[in-house]
Amino acid sequence: MSAEVILKKGEGRTVKSGGAWVYDNEIDRIDGAFENGDIVAVKDFDGFFMGWGFLNTRSKITVRLMSRKREHEITDAFLEKRVRDAWEYRKATVDTGCCRLIFGEADWLPGLVVDKFSDVLVVESLALGIDRLKPRIVELLKKVLEEDGVRIRGVYERSDAKVRLQEGMERFKGFLGEPFPTKVEVVENGVRYIVDVEDGQKTGFFLDQKYNRMAIRKFCRGKRVLDCFTHTGSFALNAGLEGAREVLGVDASMTGVKQARENAALNHLEDSVQFVCADVFELLPELEKKGERFDVVILDPPAFTKSRSSVKNAVRGYREINLRGMKLVKNNGFLATCSCSHFMDPQLFAKTINEAARSAHKRLRQVEFRTQAPDHPILWAAGESYYLKFYIFQVCEEQ
Repeated sequence: MSAEVILKKGEGRTVKSGGAWVYDNEIDRIDGAFENGDIVAVKDFDGFFMGWGFLNTRSKITVRLMSRKREHEITDAFLEKRVRDAWEYRKATVDTGCCRLIFGEADWLPGLVVDKFSDVLVVESLALGIDRLKPRIVELLKKVLEEDGVRIRGVYERSDAKVRLQEGMERFKGFLGEPFPTKVEVVENGVRYIVDVEDGQKTGFFLDQKYNRMAIRKFCRGKRVLDCFTHTGSFALNAGLEGAREVLGVDASMTGVKQARENAALNHLEDSVQFVCADVFELLPELEKKGERFDVVILDPPAFTKSRSSVKNAVRGYREINLRGMKLVKNNGFLATCSCSHFMDPQLFAKTINEAARSAHKRLRQVEFRTQAPDHPILWAAGESYYLKFYIFQVCEEQ
């Protein structure tokens, strides 16, 4: 018999509204023997069954639900169906050459991320319970893909995020199975990249901006483009491949800049797309003082906040880069700007951009509002799955 987690009366609001998390302060008691990582039943104070999930008393998120149906015990067949459903969804919604195959709670596999880069899988496990199930899920995923004619050459694990420490787990990175060369060539939107799955940021490449990178291309033909926080050059290379006259990509990481330059050479764009290593916050005012202006400015910063406590500082950062970015856009040019922080909610991000526009004495005409690519699905009632906000504006002088 599974242990049972019994909620306090009046608690479980997140789960009752469709979410997947039970917090430590919502639990009245745990009946039965258990070890952290075990699958448990979750019941309301009156005994009403609410779902199956895995337990970890070391974590503030004490239970993460995997199913709400009593008959859905977490068996091999259950896991295979979850994996098949995730793959069928990707085939229906995105180019699967490189994509996110499993996106945690949004695929009802909490705490697990799996990215596909050509014929390589990169796995990130962030919760103890899913870590126990991870080897079987990976094998099932390889089986499902191979049945569809997609052969997987190797699997690499990038479970090196600090959040694992909060779950009582060690950080880990390494091969799951036979070693293989960890620099993998992929093609996205017709652009070729080398993805470093061993030492690149996160799982090696940011797949969530796939279609946003495509969206900026129509503004770039024959234009002068500035791509800030370029990482390994993805927005810059999309602009270059579209026929931008001149592209400058900027990043504070020399490792990223070196990879971006390699990617430019891979696409025969080294003459039109250049990269520099610099602090964007320092470089933008310098470019403004020099009188530099661009037809298109792209701002794709890392998350300035990963907690509610640091949102105020993040607002200042987003306001500053948007103010500086707008001042560098030619009249009637275009600004693409985004936030990848869940805690910078859409309303606050829009307010911050508007404040920057007023300070810069610019008028913004919204061209598009976009979010993350469909392989990072937004599960309604699970707010943590919605994190990427992406605007394209035309920037006009005050009339």
